[in-house]
Amino acid sequence: MKAYIFPGQGAQFVGMGKDLYENSEVAKELFEKANEILGFRITDIMFDGTAEDLKQTKVTQPAVFLHSVILAKTLGDFAPDMVAGHSLGEFSALVANGALSFEDGLRLVSQRALAMQKACEKEPSTMAAVLGLEDQVVEQVCREIDGIVVAANYNCPGQLVISGSTGAVTLACERMKEAGAKRALMLPVGGAFHSPLMKPAEEELAAAIANTTFSQPICPVYQNVTTTAVNDPEEIKKNLIAQLTAPVKWTQSVQQMIKDGATEFIEVGPGKVLQGLVKKINREAEARSAEA
Repeated sequence: MKAYIFPGQGAQFVGMGKDLYENSEVAKELFEKANEILGFRITDIMFDGTAEDLKQTKVTQPAVFLHSVILAKTLGDFAPDMVAGHSLGEFSALVANGALSFEDGLRLVSQRALAMQKACEKEPSTMAAVLGLEDQVVEQVCREIDGIVVAANYNCPGQLVISGSTGAVTLACERMKEAGAKRALMLPVGGAFHSPLMKPAEEELAAAIANTTFSQPICPVYQNVTTTAVNDPEEIKKNLIAQLTAPVKWTQSVQQMIKDGATEFIEVGPGKVLQGLVKKINREAEARSAEA
């Protein structure tokens, strides 16, 4: 069974999607439609901007989404048995499996990016990668810290990301090292994604999602919040809202997909981060990039 997986923020690179635009009429049309919906030429930034330009939140999230979704729409053999996306990638996965239209998906991603940016500006907050510790140890250290810090991304065994207020994350990093972590390093991000500090963004996104039509998908989506196969549009909406303050359970999602019959993982979008994580989660798993 084929599992198509979609990357999240951080996978962007200058020049992303340019080959699609130049070689496919379908892709060109969708990119131009995106420029129209967003009200600025995101293609100019994606194809010829600087890495700094691409880093702007209002650009990064729609850019990764567009690269993934448009690539999926130009694949001749796109026939997923299941899909999943890492954080932002879940929106790409939902457009690819027919639960969301391209236009609605892009609007939601754009609104999500701006809402997250606003939430980031309310309080100094950050994220850090913790390597070489068991999940339970990371969770325990977070619980013992006075202040907001939580496990935010379960990327693969021995690689977790924590998220919260800057002071609490800094202190947690010191404690993680004392507990035996190989590394605990601050990440260059704008704020505490997938933590309680994203509550204002969650409320804003909830209103936007409530006003968006979701359809019955062509195959199940394994959502970050539940890690199980979901087909029901109402449940998909609920999990999508909860995702902003809840952890991304990528390890558990991949394990569940394998348990449910996934034999091949195909990464659709920029970079190869997710394939690498799949291999670390299960050495036997086949993983590759989608090619137009």
